[in-house]
Amino acid sequence: MSIETEVQDTQLITADAAAKLIEDGALLIDVRSEGGRASTGAVPGAVVVNREHVEEDFSLESAHRLPQVTGTDQKIVVFCGSVNGSRPVAQKLQVLGYANAVHVDGGFPALRDAGVPTTGPTAPPVEAAPPAATTQASTESVTSER
Repeated sequence: MSIETEVQDTQLITADAAAKLIEDGALLIDVRSEGGRASTGAVPGAVVVNREHVEEDFSLESAHRLPQVTGTDQKIVVFCGSVNGSRPVAQKLQVLGYANAVHVDGGFPALRDAGVPTTGPTAPPVEAAPPAATTQASTESVTSER
C-alpha cells in the first residue's frame, strides 16, 4: 500500500461515524447532481456544492466563500452517491487546509441506512413499465368479466 493511498484512506469514514459527526454539528456537504438528489433523496441541512467550485466555495480568501464555512478547523463531512464523487472533494478540502474534512464510505445510501434523516426522492421513478402493465391487467380483468 502506498503512502498516497494511506492518506486518501484517512479521510474515508463509515456512515455511522459520519452520522455522529453530523449530530455533533459538522458541516455536511452534498456534491451530488440535482438529478441525483431528485432521484434518491436529500439530507435536510446539507449544503449542496458543485464539485467544480470547491476552491471558490471554501477558500478563505474567496469573495464567494460559503457563509457556512467558519474556518479550516471546521469539521466537514462530504458525501456523494459513492466515494468516487466525494473523495476528490475531500482531498481538495484537505489541500485547502481543512484538516477535518472527511467523506462517507457508501455515500448517500449509507448515510440513509445509518439513520441520518433524509427526504425524497422527489423525482418520479424512471421506469414506467409497471404502471402500464397494471393498467393492461385491469383492462383484461374488465374484459374477462363481460
